[in-house]
Amino acid sequence: MNITLKQLKVFATITQHKTLTVSAEKLFLSKAAVSLSLAELERQLGHSLFDRVNNRLVLNQEGKRLLPLADELLHRTEDIGSLFQANDALNGELKVGASDTIGNQVAPYLLRDFRLQTQHHHQGLFISNTALICQKLMDYQLDIGLVEGKVQSDQLIMQEWGQDEMCVVCSPDHPLAQQSNLRISDLESSEWLLREPGSGTREFFLRTIAPRLENWHEAFQLNTTEAILNSTTANLGLACLSRLAAQSAINSKRVIEIPLPLDMTRRFWLLVHKEKYQSPLLKTFIQFCSDWKLPKHG
Repeated sequence: MNITLKQLKVFATITQHKTLTVSAEKLFLSKAAVSLSLAELERQLGHSLFDRVNNRLVLNQEGKRLLPLADELLHRTEDIGSLFQANDALNGELKVGASDTIGNQVAPYLLRDFRLQTQHHHQGLFISNTALICQKLMDYQLDIGLVEGKVQSDQLIMQEWGQDEMCVVCSPDHPLAQQSNLRISDLESSEWLLREPGSGTREFFLRTIAPRLENWHEAFQLNTTEAILNSTTANLGLACLSRLAAQSAINSKRVIEIPLPLDMTRRFWLLVHKEKYQSPLLKTFIQFCSDWKLPKHG
């Protein structure tokens, strides 16, 4: 058997992009060369690694067995390449995934401080909801995830990373805006502006507030925090958001906070795939995240 690193690189790239055409573009190879490389790898292994579905290549069970090993070998190759570089500098690309609140309100400061401390400047940041971040971690498309929602997965290692405070806000024109000493029952029959399924912010509302209301209605489902804040300002409903995301709008009186007698804290989580090879770069970043404190801003 004579498996090459090029074949493993082709395999790993296809798992991310699902088609030969896009994978060839990413690898700066011809489509024929990519197809030949994959075919030779599958021939040597004696197994097909992908199911062919509507011109897309979907990783099958055999491919899923190979992916962790291919990922580790490719990252170890990067380590070898940087082994004799001066000053023991960190090398390689770090692919960070972050759910919405962390990605927009926390990660920019985290990455700024990491760059200042390590002089490593090759990071990518992918922002989406918690569910998609987890999926990309399990598909080895991301190295690390920073999320707000609690995750149930036997493939991911979860490490508590900090806390966040949630708040409920409304328009200055909403009837609740001028009331004090509100109880949860005062929110009965209310209209709510919620994130999409898979969002940690939505999950917090459904776990903490919704069960305490006999009657509530989802007025709109929106996939960005800014859209929710604008819709709240327009008095289309109430919103439950991270204080990090809402504080600027509260300060400018675009929205009014509704204090509630509830524990509104939630945890941030750091996620890595349990079979992910932890390169020196990834280990350094994990430790940096563990030690880092969010500076005051906004």
